[in-house]
Amino acid sequence: MKLAAVGDNCMDVYENIGKAYPGGNPVNVAVYFLRLGGEASYTGVVGTDQYGSLMKEKIGEKGVDVSHIRFEEGSTAITHVDLIDGERVFGDYEEGVLAEFKLTKEEIDFLCSHDLVVTGLWGNIHADLAEIHSRGVKTAFDAATRPDDEAARIAIPSVDYLFFAADDGDTPELRAQMKEIFDRGPKLVITTLGEKGSIVYDGKAYTTFGIIPCHVVDTMGAGDSYIAGFLKGILEEKSVEECMKAGASNSSVTLEYNGAW
Repeated sequence: MKLAAVGDNCMDVYENIGKAYPGGNPVNVAVYFLRLGGEASYTGVVGTDQYGSLMKEKIGEKGVDVSHIRFEEGSTAITHVDLIDGERVFGDYEEGVLAEFKLTKEEIDFLCSHDLVVTGLWGNIHADLAEIHSRGVKTAFDAATRPDDEAARIAIPSVDYLFFAADDGDTPELRAQMKEIFDRGPKLVITTLGEKGSIVYDGKAYTTFGIIPCHVVDTMGAGDSYIAGFLKGILEEKSVEECMKAGASNSSVTLEYNGAW
């Protein structure tokens, strides 16, 4: 099982504890997929600053294939974060060289050598998913809390597994939104609900699953851990409920330490 993660990366810089952790949605999913015993690569761009080389080094140390990380003149993306009572409080995001990231033909060919390609809202490859999907490769997209953003709307018709997060729990409005998204193309629409678990719509039924209790230290990476666990279950041809359990279990591990990984 080979997963290709592609798109954004960033250094999560915690101002109040004086530490910086490498991360970013696709990067995190790749690392967590490895943690579960799969194979994964990460394709993206970093800057020529101190954080760029650190990013590649740390991702590689986790066993992720980093052969398609590109260096471009400029700054690596940074997210400023404060940690207050175990909860992340986000400050400024500096996109750096990621602002101009575009996939090359060779990179698209590389991605298509995997079993599944996953990216997210800030990955800048939403317009390339149609070609990847047309070549018979499974695709997944994390729309974060903004499935109505333009990038998500462009991506959705070419996505098999569409993830997004919601704060209000399982409501009739949420279910209607999930159905509307499903009708635009995905095989499954998966919504994570934080401490309220998750819900999946497959075009016929809504399946719900709770959480795996744990001691919460930091919520950074919890959603990405869920995605990695869920997608590994998909590639193992598990049932929807088993995929949801795998996602929740993987999340519970990440919640118990500081930083994404």
